[in-house]
Amino acid sequence: MALPPEWRTRLRLPLIAAPMLHVSGPALVVAACRAGVIGAFPAANCQQHGELQAWIGEIRRAIGDTASAAPFAVNLIVRSATLADDLACVVREKVELVITSVGSPAALVGPLHDAGCRVFADVATLAHAEKALAAGVDGLVLLCAGAGGQSGWLSPFAGVRAVRALFEGPLIVAGGLADGHALWAAQVLGADLGYMGTRFIATHESLASDAHRRMVVDATCDDIVSSSAFTGLPVNWLRPSLVAAGLDPGALDADALRAGNAELYGTREAHHPRRWTELFSAGHSVSGVHAVQPVAALVDELACEHDLARQRSHTLGAAGPSRFPRTTP
Repeated sequence: MALPPEWRTRLRLPLIAAPMLHVSGPALVVAACRAGVIGAFPAANCQQHGELQAWIGEIRRAIGDTASAAPFAVNLIVRSATLADDLACVVREKVELVITSVGSPAALVGPLHDAGCRVFADVATLAHAEKALAAGVDGLVLLCAGAGGQSGWLSPFAGVRAVRALFEGPLIVAGGLADGHALWAAQVLGADLGYMGTRFIATHESLASDAHRRMVVDATCDDIVSSSAFTGLPVNWLRPSLVAAGLDPGALDADALRAGNAELYGTREAHHPRRWTELFSAGHSVSGVHAVQPVAALVDELACEHDLARQRSHTLGAAGPSRFPRTTP
């Protein structure tokens, strides 16, 4: 593992509960960290002045002894209108880990490193990865096909191996991780950590609405629609939420929406559905969500599956190559 040595004893599983808009808050982060996985939240979820600092303080007080709890991370959206204030806050608070997304991290790395923060950056292509590494980030979060929210297009099988060829540091894979078996598979591919969001939507501690939780539980991966119509970036949406908003999932034209009324999505005008709060996002891993449960129970389940996958892998390895003998023509 390319992770910092001081993190290894604090993690029960090599996993980050991914930061999700309108879903990740202090309760979810605290529960994740106590359960032994890295909790994370977007600074953009803090709506009031001073709320980001308050959340960081609340999380630290609830976690208590940082030597026994997993680290937590703050996600900074580079294109956010509040980036300057958010950056100043995490620098002042010396947050252990910062994850950047939607834009180049180049201007953030220096101040964050000066404050002792580690910096991971979301990337969706090899070009993104190379630019982030040139900016001096400490780790990469590779957004692959199947990730909820902002998604990528690369297969994790190809993407992880391609990034590993150019980077030996911490590599996190996002996209379709539904259970502990998938988490173990990500490690076998070469990732150090998995990035799991959708499973944590359907937890008691998330900020998600009951409607969002129910839809995630009821959905399968066939209910996921990828579209850049509402944000200008590829995002995976839950088909039932699009239909409930009166939209045709098969006729989402990004150019038409952006040229017409896309700027109204996200506003509080009653006649337009709001992204994230009425148009719900989720990843392909919805097929692995069967109930709303506490974070602690979810992590217990993931840990059992991860152990089973690891044992099976070792059993297959112990069988040796003779288990599948090659026939010589």
